[in-house]
Amino acid sequence: MRKVIVGAMVSLDGVMQAPGGPQEDPTGGFSYGGWVAPMVDEVFGEEIDRLFSPPFDLLLGRKTYEIFAAHWPYAEGGPDDAIARTFNSIRKYVPTRKGLELTWNGSVALRDAASDVARLKQEDGPTLVTQGSTDLIHTLLASDLVDEINLFMFPVVLGAGKKLFDDGAKATAFRLTTSRVSPNGVVIAHYVRDGAVKTGDFAMDPPTPAELARREKMQREADNDGIRSR
Repeated sequence: MRKVIVGAMVSLDGVMQAPGGPQEDPTGGFSYGGWVAPMVDEVFGEEIDRLFSPPFDLLLGRKTYEIFAAHWPYAEGGPDDAIARTFNSIRKYVPTRKGLELTWNGSVALRDAASDVARLKQEDGPTLVTQGSTDLIHTLLASDLVDEINLFMFPVVLGAGKKLFDDGAKATAFRLTTSRVSPNGVVIAHYVRDGAVKTGDFAMDPPTPAELARREKMQREADNDGIRSR
């Protein structure tokens, strides 16, 4: 069986849009494209190399695929030669329903992200690693298909922008296995699935009269909201 590993560069407020340059994805008037570049350092580079060192295939959304296909086939022989050769030689899976022309060598179209990735996970083969691809990641999280998350969190708040998590993500517990902080303050954390979300309770037992009154008030407000929404 294959694992799905999400590799995500995010701001403190969870934005992951256009980390690599101003022209990557200006959708929605996003004006901070390239916000990762000023904070790249040796530790960040080492962890990126680690993410892409085991055998893996890429799993990319349509827009990220187009960004990569316009860059990596032409990057061999340059400063990023090693990763360019790796990306150009491996398989690239791209969920798309828009008849995207797959010009990048080794590209394979997927017609339905959730069902096709679920099928790929049942096969033998290398790990499936995402980069960028916000909409695809949302689908994978909602379909409970993510096994691990490699998070690169940068010390910057971006406000609006496409975010790693949305309200559709399936509730799942993850366990931190390794973490590292780079000289420029990038927090790099590796999480693996850890079963269902566990809950607890810090309330007094028995609850105080004030707490009982608070609960009754919240219930009345919820009931009234339900009536108004009908």
